[in-house]
Amino acid sequence: MLPEDKFRLVEGLQRDGHVVGMTGDGVNDAPALKQAEVGIAVSGATDVAKAAASLVLTTPGLGGIVSAVEASRRIYQRMLTYTLNKIIKTIEIALFVSIGVVLTKHLIIKPLLIVVLLFTNDFVTMSIATDRVSFSRTPDRWPVRKLVATGLLLGGLVLAFSLAIFAVVRWELHLPLVQLQTVVFITLVFTGQATVYLIRERNHCWHSLPSRWMLCASVVDISVVTALATQGTLMAAIPLELVLAILMGCALYFFGLDALKASVLKHVAPNPE
Repeated sequence: MLPEDKFRLVEGLQRDGHVVGMTGDGVNDAPALKQAEVGIAVSGATDVAKAAASLVLTTPGLGGIVSAVEASRRIYQRMLTYTLNKIIKTIEIALFVSIGVVLTKHLIIKPLLIVVLLFTNDFVTMSIATDRVSFSRTPDRWPVRKLVATGLLLGGLVLAFSLAIFAVVRWELHLPLVQLQTVVFITLVFTGQATVYLIRERNHCWHSLPSRWMLCASVVDISVVTALATQGTLMAAIPLELVLAILMGCALYFFGLDALKASVLKHVAPNPE
C-alpha cells in the first residue's frame, strides 16, 4: 500500500460521513495521519509521523488511546460546566443590574464592587479545571441550541432569586442605597458560587464530590466576602445575620433547583458513569 492509498482511504471514509482515526509510525503514514480527524503516532514513530499526528503515544501498545479518549471526555465535561456557568452568570448579572437601575434610578452595585465580583467569580471558575468528573460512555457532541436554551432557563431562575432578594431588602427592610449595593454584591457572589456547584454534576449535585481546589476557592471567597460586608471594607457594612440569611436562602433555593437541572441536562448531555 502506497502513502497515497492510505490518504485516499481516509478521505473516502470522511466523504461518507465518518469521523476517522488512524494509527501509524512511518513517513509513509504522515499524509493519512494529517488528513484523519485523529491521527495517532504510536510509540517509536518517526519525527515526521509525530509532527503529522494529533496524538502521540509514549508507551508501547495501543492502550494509551483509551486513556486519551477518557481524558478528552473528562475535559469535555469541564468545558460544558464552564460554558453553562458563563451563560447563566451573564444572564443573571446583566439583567439584574439593568432591572435594578430601572427600578431605583441608581446603580445598584458600585463599580469597585463589580471588580471585586470578577475576582471572586474567577477563582471558582478557574477551579473547574481541577474538578472531579467522569467520562461519558458514548462520543460527546456540542448541542449548541439545547445548551443555550438550558442556560437561558437556569439563568432566568437564578435571576428570579436575585430579584426576590433585592425586592425584600429594598421594599421590606428599607435599607439605604449604600447598604443595598452591598446586599446586591454578596447576592451575586453567593449565587455565582452556587451556580458552579449546581451545573458541575449532570446528575443531582450530591452524586459526586467537587475537587479540593474548588471547595477551597469557595470557602475562601465566601469567608472574605462575608468579612468585607460585615466590617464595611470597600462597601457599606450590613449585619452578619443578613449575610447568613442570604447565604442560607441561596443554598436552599439552589438545592431545590437541582431537581429541575438534573432532568433538563439529561437532554443536553449524557450522564457520565
